[in-house]
Amino acid sequence: MSDLVKLEHYSETFLRVRCEPSIMYEMCDAFTFMVPGAKFSPKYKNKIWDGKIRLLNTTTGLIYRGLVDSIVRFCDDKEYPVIVDPLFAADEFSLHELEQLVESLKLPFKPHDYQLDGVVHAIRNKRSLLISPTASGKSLMIYLITRHYRKKTLIVVPSISLVHQLYSDFAEYGFDSEKYVHKVYQGQDKVTDKPVVITTWQSIVDMPKKWFESYDVVIGDEAHNFKAKSLVSIMSKMENIGYRFGFTGTLDGTQTNKLVLEGLFGKMNQVITTAEMIDQKHASDFIIKAIVLLYKEEERKVVAKMTYPQEMDFLISNAARNKFIKNLTLSLKGNTLLLFQFVDKHGKILYNMIKEEAEAQGRKVFFIHGGVAGDEREAIRHIVMKEKNAIIIASFGTMSTGTNIPNLDDVIFASPSKGKIRNLQSIGRVLRKADGKTIATLYDIADDLAWNDKKNYTLLHFVERMNIYAQEQFEYKTYTVKIT
Repeated sequence: MSDLVKLEHYSETFLRVRCEPSIMYEMCDAFTFMVPGAKFSPKYKNKIWDGKIRLLNTTTGLIYRGLVDSIVRFCDDKEYPVIVDPLFAADEFSLHELEQLVESLKLPFKPHDYQLDGVVHAIRNKRSLLISPTASGKSLMIYLITRHYRKKTLIVVPSISLVHQLYSDFAEYGFDSEKYVHKVYQGQDKVTDKPVVITTWQSIVDMPKKWFESYDVVIGDEAHNFKAKSLVSIMSKMENIGYRFGFTGTLDGTQTNKLVLEGLFGKMNQVITTAEMIDQKHASDFIIKAIVLLYKEEERKVVAKMTYPQEMDFLISNAARNKFIKNLTLSLKGNTLLLFQFVDKHGKILYNMIKEEAEAQGRKVFFIHGGVAGDEREAIRHIVMKEKNAIIIASFGTMSTGTNIPNLDDVIFASPSKGKIRNLQSIGRVLRKADGKTIATLYDIADDLAWNDKKNYTLLHFVERMNIYAQEQFEYKTYTVKIT
């Protein structure tokens, strides 16, 4: 029996592993992971599924091509000799070549060194998962990759707002977006001769393999969304697209998520961290003010018996809590973003409470949620970029990811959440630098409804957020306020 492992080209999505069955099964175990939250799945509960993702198919030997480095590392650790298909070799591309491209593009500003390094890494490797936090200039890196290849390029983003925003960003960099870029979202034509297409994933999820054949380059912005089954399906249809690049600010911390994304796009590369950006003055100085609301004893007793959804309903319908959020919002000077989770049950209530008083102060107030059209959201973004004391009341789903408003001063979390990605992406809204902006502040509102030894659900979520802030090296202070 031979211990030799061969990694062969199969398609631009998959490679084929050839080795002895015993090694194949051993490798399969190494690339098998429990899906977070699988135990809540009906299939898992009914014992139809064991809750695991197996990235290697032991029957066909197929595994995502982007995992070639991880497989080689596995073989090295096990001391199995491995032969890698020459087609997987990196391209030659120098920093000097990129600098020449940048000079020819006559950009309105000079890219940062970390942006250039990230783009060089991506082009050399032909595929990469680039971890670059909000406010690091992902759109410029996407633009440079697009201009380098000058091939039919598909850019996939998670929302209509980001379709419009990236289109505008390209135009600001000096590109003739109207002539060369086609936008695809609900109701738009999916067929075009233009060389660059920016689309939401929802618009192309049902397109057949043949539709993707005309593309040479694919770029996934906010690539952490690509762990969803439908997005994996999209990427798997791109059998002939050899240049693949994913961008995201952060991953959710699970090994499954990381390996699936690396498999689809390529090896992970941390371009820069948020702490490094702040230290190097590429992002605004930042502080978190965590405000813990303390409730009456009788309320604590009642909430202690509640389920999580019941606790959420109690919080978002609590008149005293909403009044506190209103007063906090109106007390802040500068452009403020107030984020909520539920449109009808919370967002509309806060908007109606804040709007009249804010407008009496001469402040503009905007309400953004999923029902607001993408072009209207883009128009609001441009209006706020010219304001100094506006208020945006927006759902997490529409504003937590990607939206670029550099002159935001404050963000308020009106709804509790423990999701790492959503929290960090939301923080990113205020990290961008702007003229006259000295420091950005997050007001994280938490709710202490603990009774005896039992901590309420959202208080536990707050503890998880504090752990995330500590990991990210964010400065934070905690305040307690009695809510009456």
